[in-house]
Amino acid sequence: MIINQTKQFPAKIEGIDLSKPITSEQKDEIDRAMSQYGVLIFPNQVINDIELFAFATQLGPIESASSGTHQDRKRLTNQQINDISNLDSDGQILKANDRLRMSSLGNQLWHSDSSYKEVPAKYSMLHARVIPPMGGETEFADMRVAWDHLPLYLKKKCVHLICDHSMMYSRAKIGFHEFSEEEKKRCTPVTQRLVRRQHETGRLSLYLSAHIGKIHDWLVPESLIFIQELTEFATQREFVYQHVWQVHDLVMWDNRSTMHRGKSYESLIYPRDLRRVTLEGKSSTLTDIIELKEFFS
Repeated sequence: MIINQTKQFPAKIEGIDLSKPITSEQKDEIDRAMSQYGVLIFPNQVINDIELFAFATQLGPIESASSGTHQDRKRLTNQQINDISNLDSDGQILKANDRLRMSSLGNQLWHSDSSYKEVPAKYSMLHARVIPPMGGETEFADMRVAWDHLPLYLKKKCVHLICDHSMMYSRAKIGFHEFSEEEKKRCTPVTQRLVRRQHETGRLSLYLSAHIGKIHDWLVPESLIFIQELTEFATQREFVYQHVWQVHDLVMWDNRSTMHRGKSYESLIYPRDLRRVTLEGKSSTLTDIIELKEFFS
């Protein structure tokens, strides 16, 4: 396995065939590379859903693919694989007013996968099957570097803040409010720290996401304005990598230290079919212990 660093923070991994079981040494190398780079690119991985899922399970427990508004689409056989596409259960392009399409537009906002769960996600991996001729890229922002560059007064302001996260918050930002009572129950807000620690390296990072709807003990308008200001700072071009997809690319990222978003494309004309598997996290962000003295001494 060969690790080649790109000009920005991701690394490209070559010399590995993900259709075959990986060794314990390769797993350790992947984990170390994820801790260092945050995003890994595995080009030209010709794998099916079974092989994709098998690779993911070698890295850790898999998160359920269920989410707020996607319960009724069963296009994929394995329900632990997320269907990241603009296709209905018959493989046809979703209509303009389809509620699934409307909700999925929220993926074009900067977010971290499953930040709306009490124990948020660890890694996510996305495998490209069909891509549009233009658009549909995925962008990644390194939240560790954003933290490192954050002015000192903002670090002091952020370090102990607690936020509420819910998928309903992110969808409301694009004008989507069509949640059933059952979906509302599944989308009950959870609390997360605004600053979290990368356990493997000890580095701190901002934990931002479009799923944030409120900062505890703040008024909602002030909360949203502050989160937007932080998001704009954290997604400056020098902190961002844009991945232009090729068929059979597999890209894996660490949700604990990055944000990402999909870019727009002609989704009513061209199919886009990617499959995502997400690994479970180990603990709530609320268990992180961060003291002011450790970085302001």
